[in-house]
Amino acid sequence: MIEHRPSCIEAPTMSSTIKTVPFQPPKKIQRPEADAPWHQYLTIDLIWYVLGYTIFHPFVSWIFVLCLRAQYTKYEAPEMRIAIGWSVLMSATGIFGIVSDRVAFGPHREVDLSEEVIVITGGVDGLGGLLAETYGMRNANIAVLDLKTVDKGEAEARGVAYYQCDVGDAQQVEATAAKIVKDLGPPTILINNAGIVHTKSILESTAAEVEQTFRVNTISHFTTLRAFLPHMIAESRGTIVTVSSVLGHLGAANLSAYCASKAALLALHHSLRAELANMPGAEEIKTILVQPGQMSTKMFEHVHAPSKFFGPLVTPAEIAQRIIRLVDKGESGEVALPLYSRYIQVLGCLPHGIQHIARRWSGLDTAVQDGQSKLKEKAEKK
Repeated sequence: MIEHRPSCIEAPTMSSTIKTVPFQPPKKIQRPEADAPWHQYLTIDLIWYVLGYTIFHPFVSWIFVLCLRAQYTKYEAPEMRIAIGWSVLMSATGIFGIVSDRVAFGPHREVDLSEEVIVITGGVDGLGGLLAETYGMRNANIAVLDLKTVDKGEAEARGVAYYQCDVGDAQQVEATAAKIVKDLGPPTILINNAGIVHTKSILESTAAEVEQTFRVNTISHFTTLRAFLPHMIAESRGTIVTVSSVLGHLGAANLSAYCASKAALLALHHSLRAELANMPGAEEIKTILVQPGQMSTKMFEHVHAPSKFFGPLVTPAEIAQRIIRLVDKGESGEVALPLYSRYIQVLGCLPHGIQHIARRWSGLDTAVQDGQSKLKEKAEKK
């Protein structure tokens, strides 16, 4: 009896349904003028990035030593001693950084996106929307909590489950959490990203606006943690991402409620880490603190950075890339871009006079007012 094997003609039929993704042409962007100076793209972040992969990189620094040795340079020669000393210093710095992160954040956890359920607050647009769409393309289980709605067909195309929910309302969050558990399973990754801003002075701000800012920017974090953290503890794994802001360290004129709400998140993050460290079954729950500078989103589109060299705008894609990298690796850590966001706490250690000069020179406290003045000028011209 001859065994019948399917030929290429008799190949099993496959489903004719093809997942279609709606095409959206890229938005027209304003390109720099032809006579714009070349140095407009030069920032301290770019310089630091290049240095980090050249003379400050341990591997590259040892290449210099090998090159000198290839020229038969003696070990007693000054240039050889300088090169070796620099290479040892860079290697020691790199090893110290690795050990420091291990001591602070512990070992990483294994992350399999097919077994994870990701919850993102404020995930319709901006940074949260980019994170949701990215994980949607990777076929992850994603639940987005937002007041804004998304068309059902568009949601299916993105591979994201959207739940209309006011994250500042504890009852709505708890009810939505129950739906997510029923629909997708117990959440294991929480990205607290929702945020609003009112660019008003303290005297111009109403009680309702201040309360709304804190409910969305701060209190919502407590609500989502109470709703989703127990599931992570039960699963003995999880990742919590807290999106704060560099303004939480600085404060700024006409942004008092926003800065205060983001400063509270810094304390919340550190308190959360301390509680998880002393909580049985929470060893595999990782925490990530995000404190970006000004992002190129709608929230601050009318506020222009005073210095493009020292304080360049950071794109949501750059922040999202760093967040996704840490989440995928199952590591705790901090995401701070641009460069000054990483070292801004040093400003508080300087004498008050220097702090005052730095704030005036940076234009931090006049940026909102200047942006509003430019908007009025444009409106009057129209």
